[in-house]
Amino acid sequence: MKWFVFCTLAFFGLAEMQNLAAADATVQLLKKDSTIQVNIGGQEFTVLQFSDEYMKPFFAPVHAPNGEIITRSLEGIEDHPHHKGIWLSLDEVNGLNFWGEEAKIQNAGVEVVVAEGNPAQLRLTNNWLGTDGKPLLVEQTNVKIYNSRMITYDTTLKAVVEKVEFADTKEGMFGIRLRDGMREKEEGQVINSQGAKTTANCWGKTADWVDYFGPVEGKTVGVALFDHPNNFRPSRYHVRNYGLFTINPFGEGIYTDGANAAAPVTLMQGNSIRLRYGLYVHNGDTTEGNVSQAYRQYLGLAD
Repeated sequence: MKWFVFCTLAFFGLAEMQNLAAADATVQLLKKDSTIQVNIGGQEFTVLQFSDEYMKPFFAPVHAPNGEIITRSLEGIEDHPHHKGIWLSLDEVNGLNFWGEEAKIQNAGVEVVVAEGNPAQLRLTNNWLGTDGKPLLVEQTNVKIYNSRMITYDTTLKAVVEKVEFADTKEGMFGIRLRDGMREKEEGQVINSQGAKTTANCWGKTADWVDYFGPVEGKTVGVALFDHPNNFRPSRYHVRNYGLFTINPFGEGIYTDGANAAAPVTLMQGNSIRLRYGLYVHNGDTTEGNVSQAYRQYLGLAD
């Protein structure tokens, strides 16, 4: 039996074994109060947290295929307390700091579209509130969760006031905060689709994907972020050695240190912008996790 397992691993690799194990697994959404637990094959993958006590909705904790938690704990946070699990937010929207949780993204509804299947699907409606407590933006995000541990976000942001301006900022937009140990400042590693390595060489750059992997409980696990080619412009990666890992289209000037002109985006009332991203949790490093193949799969899955 051990010989069979060894030969199978050698032939298929970790990602293929992950996919084989998940091939028949069902993704299930279990709604309770202000949470939705996401199970894959009966085991918890992550939990959507949308209680009004929080300044924005987010997914946490997030588990790797073997059960290891890859996100930072919500307890005892000393640095960047606004980095919670998997989330979507941005600094400087009409001058308001949603990223730093000085302004609130209030959940206005969660619809479970597909409670059980592959993918399972839910739809979030979030109001980005102004200083008067009324929405500046209404966010509609369709989230699909696959048994391969891929999560896709398809987000539309609609202006509901006369004018909404997204400033040129590095503080955004869709991403994850990784736990200690995985971080590059410890034993983690970062690589992008163009072969660049380290956070220093991947930060602020455009790429189809970036992968961030490292040891957790003696095993190597990783998470990749995917850009979508039909977004209004290529996004850039805000990836740091302390575990912050996000993707953001709103920082042309700041990410290039002024080599490109700042390019704020303005939406007039009734107009909207659509953004699509993917996140993929895997075993092993970038090669073992078949990240490039997962990205191609993402392109085929995204509408």
